[in-house]
Amino acid sequence: MAAIDPLTAGAVLAATAATDAVYVMFTAAVVARKRVPAATWSSIWYLLSSFAVISYTENWLYVAFAAIGSWVGAYATITFLHRPPGGPPVGAAPE
Repeated sequence: MAAIDPLTAGAVLAATAATDAVYVMFTAAVVARKRVPAATWSSIWYLLSSFAVISYTENWLYVAFAAIGSWVGAYATITFLHRPPGGPPVGAAPE
């Protein structure tokens, strides 16, 4: 059985906590239909979870593309979902 490195364990705990906190902020911005905050939180979320990209590609530059794609995707989604107040929500059944 391998020994647990306290530094690595602490880093994993901190990264997971930060990622989850950012995810909550992203979700709140999406629910509030705020495009720029949602897109920004989404981008930060991908930056925090970019360790998998780095470990698979061994090139941190791909992280920038992931963050930009995340920002664009969240912004476009909130733009599409944004409707004037009083209208039916997107995907609602017609009356």
